Amino acid sequence: MTSKKWFAGVLAMITLLAFTACSGAGSSSVTQGGSVSLDVAAHSVPPAGSAPTEGPQATEGTVRVAGLKGPTTMGMVRLMKDAEEGLAGHRYEVEMFGTADEIVPKLVSGEIDVAAVPANLASVLYNNTGGGVSVAAINTLGVLYVVETAEEIQSVQDLRGRTVYSTGKGTTPEFVLNYILTQNGLQPGTDVTIEYKSESTEVAALLAEEEGAVAVLPQPYVTGVQMQNEQVRVALDLTEEWDRVGEGSGLVTGVLVARTAFLEEAPELFADFLQEYKQSIEWVNANTAEAAELVAEYGIVEKAPVAEKALPACNITYIDGQEMQMMLQGYLQVLYDQMPESVGGAMPDEAFYYMAP
Repeated sequence: MTSKKWFAGVLAMITLLAFTACSGAGSSSVTQGGSVSLDVAAHSVPPAGSAPTEGPQATEGTVRVAGLKGPTTMGMVRLMKDAEEGLAGHRYEVEMFGTADEIVPKLVSGEIDVAAVPANLASVLYNNTGGGVSVAAINTLGVLYVVETAEEIQSVQDLRGRTVYSTGKGTTPEFVLNYILTQNGLQPGTDVTIEYKSESTEVAALLAEEEGAVAVLPQPYVTGVQMQNEQVRVALDLTEEWDRVGEGSGLVTGVLVARTAFLEEAPELFADFLQEYKQSIEWVNANTAEAAELVAEYGIVEKAPVAEKALPACNITYIDGQEMQMMLQGYLQVLYDQMPESVGGAMPDEAFYYMAP
């Protein structure tokens, strides 16, 4: 299989997690003491089974980080600001990207050390690089919500006999919705009709046009829709619904991964980074208004008021160690059971999970 074909295959799987990123063609780069610049990524990805290649070496004491313009990077904004102002413990070069396909080749080629990516993409990368990446922490739980324009949906059972609009046919949103429905005794396609649309804007339009419409949408898109249409209400938080039936697993949107070679070369540096990263996430959750300003400043969400309202519903978190493994392993198993290719064709083994010494 050629690099181009492998790359296209990976993208077909990870595009389903597009709700983790806003649209954007370029990337913004923030470095300690530096300024914001744009840089378009254009690299190839090796075929499945290939080891990561040697990329440009970072300056000693530097961590090169990639983030998506979406919930998976919102928790990083305090760290980004500290790095920009020279207040971080080390030099952190943080690049923001619009899509995961821009991050993949840079991570695989060794140009990036650490990245915040969709959870299933981490597994795909692990399987296709022969263990070239490890997952260190969960940074975002579920961001999917059932919304409606009436007051009729109070539980999953209330979806029986209804039509639900959603995006992500054949992708993670479909897997999540199907799992929650079946765990509640409802058969997708029989008890609940699900109509998949290609864009969230189509779903939003249906909410505005169709009386009593029910839909599945991600944050921060839910907040944006609500600010334009006051009739839209959140009926069900799919993260909470997963927790009710998930049997110890968790609904995981985003994770932090690192190149395995980087972990072996600079364990103390990575440990310091993780500590500052965790502190950044804690600060974001405790200082929503200030964090929203930074989220808008770095282009993760266009407007600070939307970011401020959306942040509490984006389930930004920091979970590592055994709890991370339990939640993520269970989540990936649900995806694997429905479509093995969505996690790279096989469940990742124990070596996938980074455990701090």
